[in-house]
Amino acid sequence: MSGAEITLVVIAAVALAGFLLWRIAQRLDRLHQRELSSRATLDAQLVRRAEAAAALAESGILDAASALIVGDAAWRAAVEARRLVGDDTGDPASTDDARGQAESELTQALRAALGGAQDQAHLAAEPGGEELLERLAQANYRVQLARRFHNDAVVQIIGMRDTTLVRTFHLAGRAKLPQTFEMDDALTVQVGSARP
Repeated sequence: MSGAEITLVVIAAVALAGFLLWRIAQRLDRLHQRELSSRATLDAQLVRRAEAAAALAESGILDAASALIVGDAAWRAAVEARRLVGDDTGDPASTDDARGQAESELTQALRAALGGAQDQAHLAAEPGGEELLERLAQANYRVQLARRFHNDAVVQIIGMRDTTLVRTFHLAGRAKLPQTFEMDDALTVQVGSARP
């Protein structure tokens, strides 16, 4: 093999390696874009859930103590949402922890206020009760889906950024490593249940 042929082989190998690295960087960038989009969707769904919980608290179908607890938890979740959107200077992980805690407290307050299927059937029998429970059920289900999509995107990014190729060639650039959003979202709302 002549020197010219060796040079061509080397150039082709370098070009192929460069192309593969570019494709990996491009895929990682798309994953980061997907994570940002899914995070925005999750934020919007969390706000809708807080609004649905506040509407339930203000409706008068809950007892006074439950309405106060749910209303306060919904307000705290909404405050954390505004703080998260307005504060880019803080540590994202601690901000997410505070928001996750507020959202978990809202879930726990709703679970306690709604009770079991029979209690929810009584609430649904109240004027406007079924619509409020339906709205809450849909909002919570959308939060669960949005959180699942967001966390899935984060796990894919972390897995890809943990590869030797990405770390060696710094293919992630200056993008921050995203975090999964952890919260208690286990809430069962009986919609259309048999009335007492």
